[in-house]
Amino acid sequence: MQWNKIIKEMIFLLGISIIFAFTVNFFSPAGIALVGQWDESLGVIATKAKSDVFSGELEIKHVKIAKQIYDSDKAVFVDARSLENFENAHIKGAESLPLDQFDNLIEAFKEKYPADTIIVTYCLGRTCDDSHRLEQLLFDKGYVNVSVFIDGYQGWKAEGYPIE
Repeated sequence: MQWNKIIKEMIFLLGISIIFAFTVNFFSPAGIALVGQWDESLGVIATKAKSDVFSGELEIKHVKIAKQIYDSDKAVFVDARSLENFENAHIKGAESLPLDQFDNLIEAFKEKYPADTIIVTYCLGRTCDDSHRLEQLLFDKGYVNVSVFIDGYQGWKAEGYPIE
C-alpha cells in the first residue's frame, strides 16, 4: 500500500512541475518556442524564440531568382557566415559580414554601402538562420532593401554558379 501512495505523490508532483514549467516558459520574454518550421521546402529550418524577428516575406526562395538578382549587378550579396568559411569559398563578389563580428565591421560597411543599397544576405543554406539575423541587424542600422537568400552558399554552389 505504501508504494501506491508514493507513486501517486510522485506523479502529482511531476504534473505540477510540468504545468509550472510551461507556464513560466509561456510568460517569459525569452521563452523557448514550442513549435518550429521543420520543412526545408517551406524555408529555413528553425525553432524561433518568441522574441526573435523573422520575416518570411523577404526571403528569396529559389536559387534561379537569386541568380537573376546577382546578374543584374544591382545588389550586394552579403555573407553572414564566419570569416573562415568566407575565406574558404563564397559567392563571387560577395562581402563578408559575419554575425560574430558585426559590431566591429558595420561602420566600415556603412561607409562603403549607403542605406538604400539592395542587399541579399546569405549563409550556409536552409539549416542556417544567420542570414535572417543579419537581415534584422542591417534593418536596425537603417538598411531598407534587405532580403535573405535562403538556399545560401550550398544552394548556389549546387547550381554551379560563380564562387570564389
